Amino acid sequence: MDEYIEANRRSWATLAADHYEAFKARLSHSESTLSETQRRELGDIRGKKLIHLQCNTGADTISLARMGARVTGVDLVPENIHYARKLAADLGVDDARFIESNVLEIMDKHDEQYDIVYTTEGVLCWLPDLHLWARNVFHLLGPDGYLYLLDGHPFFMVWDEEALPELVVRYPYFHKTADRGEWIGGYASEAKQAVNYCWNYTVGEIVTALSQAGLHIEWLHEFDWLYYQESEKQVEDQDGNWIFAEHRERLPFTFSLKATIR
Repeated sequence: MDEYIEANRRSWATLAADHYEAFKARLSHSESTLSETQRRELGDIRGKKLIHLQCNTGADTISLARMGARVTGVDLVPENIHYARKLAADLGVDDARFIESNVLEIMDKHDEQYDIVYTTEGVLCWLPDLHLWARNVFHLLGPDGYLYLLDGHPFFMVWDEEALPELVVRYPYFHKTADRGEWIGGYASEAKQAVNYCWNYTVGEIVTALSQAGLHIEWLHEFDWLYYQESEKQVEDQDGNWIFAEHRERLPFTFSLKATIR
């Protein structure tokens, strides 16, 4: 798996500077990059100690700090951590720190516990070992802490993104080997050609990994919208989510969950 992780590290590094510029512009004119759904589900986090896994260049981490949390961002890409620190300094955010680490190894490097472990939007697909990830999450949580996760729904992940809104299965739901991609990014910068690898997980695998690590699922919510624009055939709703009108209230595209120490 090391060669896959290293390929992903190199791929994401190609986007770091562009993401920094894009998110700096956005956060200079807006208080937050978090969606209305995230802010509502997280609730009041003032004074909470929070760790953000797979933080990229820190935009959401800084948004969480602006909500009053004491935040730590973690990412395996050195360039992302460099630009996350730069972004926080540029925006005058003092209560945010950043750690360079593979999130599958954070428990070997970091012994602090947190009120909230936060990870969202395109995160699980980059993890080659979901059970190891769940054990790292458990390690980071304090006795009354919880995991907040929001990501693409595993059922959505089967569809051919180039055919949507037509539903054509491209990635089998139960597929267990790494899927090789030739391009990276596109949501906050131009996509770039770079070899990368990702994995699909079922809902059952996500819930089971967390449960076997010692976590209890408080709730799991499913939504009929995406948190990004996949196709020009989507329309934006009042909360800034992206929907396919023909699939409204018919198919799940995004899910979120809260998990606590049992």
